[in-house]
Amino acid sequence: MIGYTFAMIQLRLTCSSSWVDVRLREINGRWIASADTPDGPSVGLGKGAVEALEHALEPFDGIVDELLESLPGAAIT
Repeated sequence: MIGYTFAMIQLRLTCSSSWVDVRLREINGRWIASADTPDGPSVGLGKGAVEALEHALEPFDGIVDELLESLPGAAIT
């Protein structure tokens, strides 16, 4: 049986040159994230929300840190 802890969180991460729409969901204490890319969605998994986002944002090499800096702290706690 799968238990959903929270509803899906939708965010737009921004940096100086771009923005990325992402979605997060916690399922049984693990996180799944998806990020929109020009080639379709990129998915990441992690024990924490930020870890899942880091994996989903891998196609945005070079701006990942700047995108993560735009995360609202209350959105993933």
